[in-house]
Amino acid sequence: MATRRNNNAGGALSLDTPVSFKVNVLRLPRKGMPVEIEADEAQRQALAEQHGLLSVESFRAELTVRPWKADGIRVLGHVSARITQECVVTLEPLSAKVEEEISATLVPEGSRLARNDIEGGEFVLDAEGADMPEPFVGDTVDLGALAEEFFELGIDPYPRKPGTALAASSPPDEGEEHAGPLSEGLRKLGQKD
Repeated sequence: MATRRNNNAGGALSLDTPVSFKVNVLRLPRKGMPVEIEADEAQRQALAEQHGLLSVESFRAELTVRPWKADGIRVLGHVSARITQECVVTLEPLSAKVEEEISATLVPEGSRLARNDIEGGEFVLDAEGADMPEPFVGDTVDLGALAEEFFELGIDPYPRKPGTALAASSPPDEGEEHAGPLSEGLRKLGQKD
């Protein structure tokens, strides 16, 4: 089995994701196919802009895509990245590492495997069970877009440098007067002439 790389050579990027890597599901070998996606500098810059990061120093996905049941596919693997974010407290640059396991099952749109047949108005969902298969359209799946989804899940939405904390606002002192329409009205009510 050959490992495939995406270094932006000879392939057009998708408008949806900077790391587009489309695979024809009809041509998958039964044993599966390993896929490696490694973003080049332009793709990393686009990822940083798209996800509100200062920079993306590296982005790599190692995947195995296999046929699943009659017409679906199963994608397993790992995405890793080195990123720089802005600390939400100090606004200083903060380096971080993204490590996410990838596990997804996809089926063609309209497949009976994608339908959620609800009988009797009840649908039981097992929170710890396997996810429902996600539908795809056509005969290709963008593994780069899938890897980017898991990359985004691994980004800390509120990064903080170690040892920093948000400053808590202190309650006003009892003797401290606050100007404002409500406090002024209350002050007048409390005064008796």
